[in-house]
Amino acid sequence: MAAAVLLRKVRPTFALKSGLLKSARGPENLKVVTCAFSTSRPRPVKFYDSPTDAVRDIKDDSTVLVGGFGLCGIPENLIGGLLETKARNLTLVSNNAGVDDFGLGLLLRTRQVKRMISSYVGENAEFERQYLTGELEVELTPQGTLAERIRAGGAGVPAFFTPTAYGTLVHEGGAPIKYNSDGSVAITSEPREERMFNGRNYIMERAITGDFALVKAWKADKMGNLTFRKAARNFNPPMAKAAKITIAEVEEIVESGAIPPEDVHVPSIFVQRVFKGDKFEKRIERLTLTKEKTDDKPKSAAAQLRERIIRRAALEFQDGMYANLGIGIPMLASNYIRPGITIYLQSENGILGLGPFPRPGEEDADLINAGKETVTILSGSSFFSSDESFGMIRGGHINLTMLGAMQVSQYGDLANWMIPGKMVKGMGGAMDLVSAADTKVVVTMEHTAKGGAHKILPQCKLPLTGTKCVNTIITEKAVFEVDSEKGLMLTEIWPDYSVEDIVGATGCEFEVADDLKPMAQVEV
Repeated sequence: MAAAVLLRKVRPTFALKSGLLKSARGPENLKVVTCAFSTSRPRPVKFYDSPTDAVRDIKDDSTVLVGGFGLCGIPENLIGGLLETKARNLTLVSNNAGVDDFGLGLLLRTRQVKRMISSYVGENAEFERQYLTGELEVELTPQGTLAERIRAGGAGVPAFFTPTAYGTLVHEGGAPIKYNSDGSVAITSEPREERMFNGRNYIMERAITGDFALVKAWKADKMGNLTFRKAARNFNPPMAKAAKITIAEVEEIVESGAIPPEDVHVPSIFVQRVFKGDKFEKRIERLTLTKEKTDDKPKSAAAQLRERIIRRAALEFQDGMYANLGIGIPMLASNYIRPGITIYLQSENGILGLGPFPRPGEEDADLINAGKETVTILSGSSFFSSDESFGMIRGGHINLTMLGAMQVSQYGDLANWMIPGKMVKGMGGAMDLVSAADTKVVVTMEHTAKGGAHKILPQCKLPLTGTKCVNTIITEKAVFEVDSEKGLMLTEIWPDYSVEDIVGATGCEFEVADDLKPMAQVEV
């Protein structure tokens, strides 16, 4: 129904007295035009009973944005629809590609994907194999940059400047996008424009848009408004806004107005199609549970060394800190938070206020951390999308980030994401985490690699994650403080080692603090 134009007599007492209206005909004869707009016309969103029908017009060579983080919040049925339509040579934009036998990994297996634009390869062995053998093009992008490129695309911003990845292969160009079958590089990334603002270096990144977006939401109303559940929001909202046609897979369709306006995470203007799934596997990638304390068996020597690093790392926590902890040793340090200390843990997939791992039976596929592990949340926690999460990180709102490393240079350069031609896990969110000027960066790692190869070096030999970004290095042997101009200072040493031992295990020069201390351990 078009807007109806109504003519009616009114008594314009207020208008005439206030001087807003002047009438030569007198107030009784004044006619005022008002408009009444009908809201009964339905939105042009289309609802589908079949995931295959919903994606049928996705043609070969399309660019498709696919929401989700790991296996959390992925449009699993719509991906199944693409398997049926057999669209090929697709460029897929997604944080990662699922696992070998689920999620986007299924499209890789059927050779329907030409290029992946992602931040993380992770544990998808087929993804890594196809990339290293030249069967698949992969444009690896820092996770926060990926989220912001998509957000910018949806907002009509063609490009932006970010401190993330300055001084790395992403900035300088030359990162392998496609290998030849003999292992040589066929296609490399282009260098980024750089510029300085307020004394800091930035690089320019271009926005990403798609022909289609496949997203997974909890509920849609009949207008097409979407709301998400817990950590399943992640990349879904920015992707829904950055495509010509957005197709939402949902668990429930409700009447218009049933989702309170303040709980609408993606307004209907961004959504063109909705499919309600009848079956969701919602597979958990890493089921991680809190175990009941039992009489522990004697710990192996390797486990004792890791615990030494963990217990020293836990002393970095200060009351009231916002912290982001990487996979492995950093996350385990959260088990040793001292009494009376409150730490607010942020996870880059969209959680602030991480709690412990769930007890058996309490796990939730929509509640995982950035390591894809099942988690719980604490009172006062919050959920948000990936683009907002990295706004917190890049904006310097996180006080501490703790992560692992393959190599660290004496001036604080960090390498932890790839060994060219051999191993590629992707940078994930690490480049963003170490780029914030006001965030303390702590590296936890074993002092040497297998065979005794040095990991602390004059210069990193592997591709960099960040330049002059590390503040503290904690190993099983020692603690170094890092000055980006002066280099390393040995401040703590494990009692079983001498300074000469540390010299032999370290591949670069360092100073020794006048008040060198025994390596501290949090009390347990």
